Amino acid sequence: MARKFKLGRRSKCGKLDHMLKYFRGAVCECRSAMSHHSDDQAILSASDSFWEPGNYKRTTRRIDDGHRLCSELQALVQERADIEKTYAKSLKGWAKKWNDLIEKGPEYGTMEAAWKGALGEAERLCELHLRVRDSLVNDVITQIKNWQKDSYHKSMINQLKERKEMDEAFKKAQKPWAKLLQKVERARQDYHMACKQERTACNQERNAGGDSSLSPDQVSWLLM
Repeated sequence: MARKFKLGRRSKCGKLDHMLKYFRGAVCECRSAMSHHSDDQAILSASDSFWEPGNYKRTTRRIDDGHRLCSELQALVQERADIEKTYAKSLKGWAKKWNDLIEKGPEYGTMEAAWKGALGEAERLCELHLRVRDSLVNDVITQIKNWQKDSYHKSMINQLKERKEMDEAFKKAQKPWAKLLQKVERARQDYHMACKQERTACNQERNAGGDSSLSPDQVSWLLM
């Protein structure tokens, strides 16, 4: 008995649903047509589920993202270190300028001491920001750079080996399922083609039966 297939709204089927329908001989209605000959097309999926063939690429892409984010984090910290250095340099220049003016000016006694106390605080703050800058460059950036170097390795063609290995492992794991999916898609296309041919034959038979100018032999020939 011919199975009935729903057309129109696409249902959200999981991998288990597809497998059960396949072994029952039915064709899942939520798949789109794909090429019969291309392995790349065979792993394309109409669903956003991670478990669908080909959707693992969003996960392996995180390896490239991780390597890039390490570089961006280093740039972020380096910019902060540059800001600390610039601020320290500005404080030191400001303190030196006003210290020279006070030395040559008329201020004296406790007021002179108060002015120089403010300048001394600025010089100590300058040293503090320089130590922050050195810590960012020598400790933070160095650790990030070393971790990036140990965790990511590039090939001769400037491709991350970890990304390539994970892509190949996912593709190998999904290959049997992708082949079954391709087989299901072929069966679905063959089924819809057979339905189309059946409707065409029925129309021809109906039209030929109502045409009195055709002989029985001609009607039989049209239906062949």
